[in-house]
Amino acid sequence: MSRVTLQTIADRVGVSRMTVSNAFSRPDQLSAQMRRTILAAAAELGYVGPDPSARALARGTTGAVGVLLTESVGTAFLDPMAAAFFGAVAEELAPTGMAVVLLPSTGSEGTIPARDIPMDGALVYGCAGDYPAVDWLVKRKLPLVFIDGEPQADASSVHLDERHGSRLGAQHLLDLGHRRIGIFTMNPTATPGWAPDAGLATSNFVARERQAGWVETLADAGVTPVVMQVRDNAEPDVSHGARALVADPDRPTAVLCFSDLMAAALVHAAEDAGLRVPEDLSVVGFDDSPLSRRLRPALTTVHQDFDAKGKAAARALTSAITRSRSGAPPVAEQHRILVDLVVRDSTAPPPPA
Repeated sequence: MSRVTLQTIADRVGVSRMTVSNAFSRPDQLSAQMRRTILAAAAELGYVGPDPSARALARGTTGAVGVLLTESVGTAFLDPMAAAFFGAVAEELAPTGMAVVLLPSTGSEGTIPARDIPMDGALVYGCAGDYPAVDWLVKRKLPLVFIDGEPQADASSVHLDERHGSRLGAQHLLDLGHRRIGIFTMNPTATPGWAPDAGLATSNFVARERQAGWVETLADAGVTPVVMQVRDNAEPDVSHGARALVADPDRPTAVLCFSDLMAAALVHAAEDAGLRVPEDLSVVGFDDSPLSRRLRPALTTVHQDFDAKGKAAARALTSAITRSRSGAPPVAEQHRILVDLVVRDSTAPPPPA
């Protein structure tokens, strides 16, 4: 059987070769009916379309964008918040025809996905700007958008209004009457345990922003919190920190947690120690993940809109890619996603003195 080409299809339909080419690469140039007729003829002849590599070379684009992860792809999909974000990104990009490629921070046998995989731009999801894989993306001069990370001078960023969210949580506890308030957070560079200085700096952008909101709000009310720090927002660190917190005889009556995961660990540790939540200990989370609603008591937490964040990130990256293709310089825009406090059953007034 002879090889099927664009000209073969053009002869079958009775149109020009360019019209057939447009059906695959520039569908906006044709009527919907004409494109359906051409694609039906191509399918009948067994033609699957132009070679993607050749088409990318000719157009100067790959038709794909990357999402750089701090962890493995498998680990990322175990996180329901990350999965919701990825889904929103893919949904927003679907009309553009661009595919989403998830990039682990490291590859195997010397491969570096951020260096080696063809893409038109990338979302940097929760990685610090000095992360080695980020450096490769920058060297490639790709359009970038940073998510939940330190804003960069020459790239757009999307992040939550972290400080506002943490202020809402802190004010909620103050309004309930709490004055002995703790903060349970992460600091990758700190020694785990209680920190007497509530303003202790952390290298993690999100943790730093949330802690600033908590400390500022409590300071306005004349309250100085104590801080329980762990190195990572993951097991086993959060369980170790939670158990140490509830074991302290001078523990606070309420705790503001960096995440719902930390809040859940604290609730479980309190129950194991014979404490009641919220009668003996009020707990506030952050994220409003599915875990917050499954927990008993249901968790008071700060709600973030994963769908809005993912779609804002996709739109920002699409805009950056368009500017890059036109030769325009990058524009560093900051997109801030609003948050709300969801009050459930894990908070109550403090126990009697």
